[in-house]
Amino acid sequence: MNNYHFIAIGGAVMHNLALALVQKGYQVTGSDDEIYEPSRTRLEKAGILPEKLGWYPEKINPELNGIILGMHSRIDNPELVRAQELGIPVFSFPEFIYNQSQNKKRIVIAGSHGKTSITSMILHVLKDQGVDFDYLVGAQIEGFELMVRLSDAPVIVIEGDEYLTSPIDRTPKFFHYHHDIALVSGIAWDHFNVFPDFEEYKAQFSKLMDKTPADGKLIYCEVDPLVKSAAKQSSTQGQKVPYKAHLARIQEGKTYLITSTGEVEIGIFGDHNLQNLQGALYICESLGVKPSLFYQSIQTFKGAAKRQEILAKGETGILFRDFAHAPSKLKATVNAVKNQFPERKLIAVQELHTYSSLNKAFLPNYANSMDEADVAVIYLNPHAVALKKLELMDEETLRKGFKRKDLILFTESAALKDFLLSQDFSHTNLLLMSSGNYDNLDLEPLKAKFQTHEA
Repeated sequence: MNNYHFIAIGGAVMHNLALALVQKGYQVTGSDDEIYEPSRTRLEKAGILPEKLGWYPEKINPELNGIILGMHSRIDNPELVRAQELGIPVFSFPEFIYNQSQNKKRIVIAGSHGKTSITSMILHVLKDQGVDFDYLVGAQIEGFELMVRLSDAPVIVIEGDEYLTSPIDRTPKFFHYHHDIALVSGIAWDHFNVFPDFEEYKAQFSKLMDKTPADGKLIYCEVDPLVKSAAKQSSTQGQKVPYKAHLARIQEGKTYLITSTGEVEIGIFGDHNLQNLQGALYICESLGVKPSLFYQSIQTFKGAAKRQEILAKGETGILFRDFAHAPSKLKATVNAVKNQFPERKLIAVQELHTYSSLNKAFLPNYANSMDEADVAVIYLNPHAVALKKLELMDEETLRKGFKRKDLILFTESAALKDFLLSQDFSHTNLLLMSSGNYDNLDLEPLKAKFQTHEA
């Protein structure tokens, strides 16, 4: 019997991995000091929700085949200490994924931005084409119950991020997957709290590229100068395959791929997504999916969760929500919406929510990222800034950082809501960008404003 215990079972990927192991018939237990929805309900339904919150060393016994350690845990966690005393194998989740997939072809999708979208496209096409595969993706995506699947499939597609592996392993997660094929979509400074030095951050991607085996493949976005430079200098003996945005045209707010056998309408848009799509096409080709079949399946792809997600649509305006928070993601999303609907006014709202984005030293990285918006709005919560022990930036500081003299700042959710509800959304798109929720801003009245513009 395979018997595993999760330390910090409530995390997004951790609880999905726990549920995937239950599906495999494994014995699973876990602990955590905080478990939120939807993790709580899903763990409870599977019968593996811890009875009490907290850490209990008595749960750790020699019968366990291993411990799976979450990033949320601390190095002095009493359950971890007990496992080390008993000599029980301790895996971070990337190490465990590798442990379970050593005999599979391993595809790792990496990059500061675009990796969830590319992975989602690949998963959508493979599923649509009836290919048997395992996967690990960093978001809940449509058509897939879990963020992780582990079976007897010959292939696994992994969204590999550069964030630290675990409290006892301070190296990036993506090193542990030992890829056969790697895709790198872009390099732009992120995780400022973990990689305060940009050179060190870039070096992680170079190391990943170098790990590509001689019989493997490195697929990289040549439009990104940092990726292109790192790929050209990489010591890998594997095949290097550059890609750029797929040929396409826009007509009346719709995007059509230009292919050798005709045009194909797709449901996503923007240069960054056309780059993502080309990368996904190359990965699918590497797995034996013919381009014609890829084009057939990609037509029904609606986009990754919270990526240019349409919340409401009127006759002449759309309300978009996007997860964008890092400067490169922000710029790509703003530009995409404006280029897709050039005749419409664009109101873009960005919540500064992460440690990097709230840090004054990191602010210059946001320069010109909202230039394409007709109205540029920043929201930040003074309480969130205080919690991160950072300095609260004023409107003038933000205007200089974003290089946007007419930037508007809100520090109260109610004031932001009043401002947005006062706008006329005819011939106007509204783009809400955040990895947070604007302090629980009620979006229903905003949605209603767009729907009133329907014919």
